[in-house]
Amino acid sequence: MPDTMQATQIHLKPAQKKALRERARANKTNVAEEVRRAVDAYLGGATPEELALLDQATRSAQALLTAMSENLEATNAHLREVFAARDRLRSGR
Repeated sequence: MPDTMQATQIHLKPAQKKALRERARANKTNVAEEVRRAVDAYLGGATPEELALLDQATRSAQALLTAMSENLEATNAHLREVFAARDRLRSGR
């Protein structure tokens, strides 16, 4: 049975709300999800320093995966050219 959500009103400073909106945009979530994640981290005992390290590691991993994906795309494009040239040679063109 899925967890049901309960509405809760909180009061944030403008800078906190802005930071949450920016984080939500960066994570492709929404402010409510970011607040739930922060509450889960707080209740789980994660320190702000640990969360910052995890966030940094996640962003670094994402950058590396993006670079690997781009490299793979370039490699595949080159291989398509090589195989097309081979096929032309085999067909006598």
